[in-house]
Amino acid sequence: MWKCLAILVIGLGVGKAAVVEEAIEHAGAKFRVVRLDPAKVELAWRGDDGKPYETFDRVQKAYASEGKKVGFLMNAGIFEPGLIPSGLYVEKGKELRPLNLKDGKGNFFLKPNGVFMIDKGGKARVVESKSRLVQTQSAEFAVQSGPLLLMDGKRHPAFRNGSPNLKHRNGVGIDGKGRIVFAMTDKRQDVVFWDFAGLFLKLGCKDALFLDGDISQMAVNPEGPTKSNRFAAMFVVVE
Repeated sequence: MWKCLAILVIGLGVGKAAVVEEAIEHAGAKFRVVRLDPAKVELAWRGDDGKPYETFDRVQKAYASEGKKVGFLMNAGIFEPGLIPSGLYVEKGKELRPLNLKDGKGNFFLKPNGVFMIDKGGKARVVESKSRLVQTQSAEFAVQSGPLLLMDGKRHPAFRNGSPNLKHRNGVGIDGKGRIVFAMTDKRQDVVFWDFAGLFLKLGCKDALFLDGDISQMAVNPEGPTKSNRFAAMFVVVE
């Protein structure tokens, strides 16, 4: 099974400020953090031709053809061969991939796993995959990944303080103001799940979801075409 994240697209209105990136230190590691209003966030996976965008620069090219400039990009979820999201994927109110409650190996199947979603009313949440709150008919955007980093302020039960499993990681949470919080380890920085979950607690989140590991990338206010690894769905900001 391959791992990857969807590209999330964040729309910025004309004349609004550029995306703000923060440098945060926690548990001896450095992190890149972006906090955004849910109203500015979308998910993007495939173009009009039905093929996955695959890379950041292809997303930029697609939006440039509409006269739009991309201000933020990050991979958004674990995926399968063929750049297919491993679980639930909803884009602009349409379910393109079903909820996946199967058991298996790898981080996606480390239960409880979860779903990031924005409902049609504009509220963002991170919930357990089997939660009754995962109502795809009410979702405008949704992507499933795993494991959950935080559930109501508590770390995933499988996480252990002092674990030797140091990795590059990225994830998404919802803070006390309802903002979407994106976080990723900085260059050459690694972190264990326990401390990564602790970062989201530090940032005021009670619920947070792991997105992916070593292949993860983020681009903030890119000045030109940005090369990247190959992803399925992705997070994006459009100015």
